[in-house]
Amino acid sequence: MTIGKSTYDGARGGYGDFPVVRPRRLRTTPAMRRMVAEHRLHPAELILPAFVREGITEPVAISSMPGVYQHTRDTLRKAAADAVAAGVGGIMLFGVPEDGKKDAVGSPGTDPEGILQMALRDVRAEVGDDLVVMSDLCLDEVTDHGHCGVLDEHGRVDNDATLERYAEMACVQAEAGAHVLGPSGMMDGQIGFVRRALDEAGHQDVSLLAYTAKYASAFYGPFREAVNSSLQGDRRTYQQDPANARESMRELELDLAEGADMVMVKPAMPYLDVLSRVADAVDVPVAAYQISGEYAMVEAAAERGWIDRDAAITETLTGIKRAGANMILTYWATEVARRLS
Repeated sequence: MTIGKSTYDGARGGYGDFPVVRPRRLRTTPAMRRMVAEHRLHPAELILPAFVREGITEPVAISSMPGVYQHTRDTLRKAAADAVAAGVGGIMLFGVPEDGKKDAVGSPGTDPEGILQMALRDVRAEVGDDLVVMSDLCLDEVTDHGHCGVLDEHGRVDNDATLERYAEMACVQAEAGAHVLGPSGMMDGQIGFVRRALDEAGHQDVSLLAYTAKYASAFYGPFREAVNSSLQGDRRTYQQDPANARESMRELELDLAEGADMVMVKPAMPYLDVLSRVADAVDVPVAAYQISGEYAMVEAAAERGWIDRDAAITETLTGIKRAGANMILTYWATEVARRLS
């Protein structure tokens, strides 16, 4: 097309030797960039994972996760209150029992006086319904072998025997005050089995956040320090193979059919492709867990001056949001919520 003496080149977005279409016009100032931003982080979409440890009188620093602690019951209550004040949406609790209390079947997980159940009651007493109180539903923190289920006579995780334990744990956690349970062990049928147990016990209002796509990742290392893991071997026979994406969609279909209220992809950043596929496929809320190794890498690089810490945190969270997450579990939840507010 010819206009005057210039010929419009659609491929170049301009006339002759200069551009007319200038996307940079929408990047000129912070106010402009903020106005046209396609995705925004909001404090209510952030969920704080928090660890509470039995038998300590002061918080214990987690060396591989700078700034994160194993809380006492009292400091956990304060962390929950701080999260509410910052506008954080939820808190996901992980209990760390004294080593001597762990056993082959994870008895602390079904003991009403187990550390996780006591912490749930503590946090609900502190924040009531002002924060969505979530509970990890898994055996790895409470078994002496560190696996997510009970073992058979050959040392393999027994899927169906583990479901029975999960059902017991679910009812105890619901009675302790959890709004949401997160079955994270990747046992086949876990959502349906737990849902039935909760409903039969009168806990129809307790929601289930399915760990739909939980990969056998190399990035869990710092978490195992955080929960004093006793793991022997690995979890590759029940967590997903990092090579597989289509398999996640099968897991998604099963979790939804079994009654999942929300679904999750874990880890987040190495699996943004999976997160995007899941988000496109469902009409339930989608969560992503920015796990301990993702946190530790940013903190370590920032400590060495290799990256801008705050900018990197915001960029990672924005990328997870852009890929389709409605909720993000992140150890920076309270810090970022304060900054956003």
